[in-house]
Amino acid sequence: MAHWLVKSEAGDWGWDDQLGVESEPWTDVRNFQAQKNMRAMQEGDDVLFYHSGNERQIVGLCTVARGPYPDPDDESGRFCLVDLKAVATAGTPVSLKDIKAREDLAHLALVRQARLSVMPIDDEAYATLAALADFR
Repeated sequence: MAHWLVKSEAGDWGWDDQLGVESEPWTDVRNFQAQKNMRAMQEGDDVLFYHSGNERQIVGLCTVARGPYPDPDDESGRFCLVDLKAVATAGTPVSLKDIKAREDLAHLALVRQARLSVMPIDDEAYATLAALADFR
């Protein structure tokens, strides 16, 4: 199983929105590196849900409910979607400030590539972030 982090503006599609649906297609990703990451996602993978914008924090945990499939709104055929299902809410949201303060998380794309919206998270970093988030 792999681990991922996806970013969303809370005002566009926030954690409360995600909690209100059975599962939801992760749409509007047009960055090619983010798309490459989405193509690598598999059903059952863990996905950290991160509010970007003013909040900048991990607020929830999802699972990939459906692996990559063609984006029906993309006439070029280049882009895919995955469906995400909410699993747990962070008891303690993990801020970007807290993540940047830890040397053991300095390698994450969240720190090094601030604009990337879908990124892999290695096993050790995932274990650390999940423990900090205290998912419920």
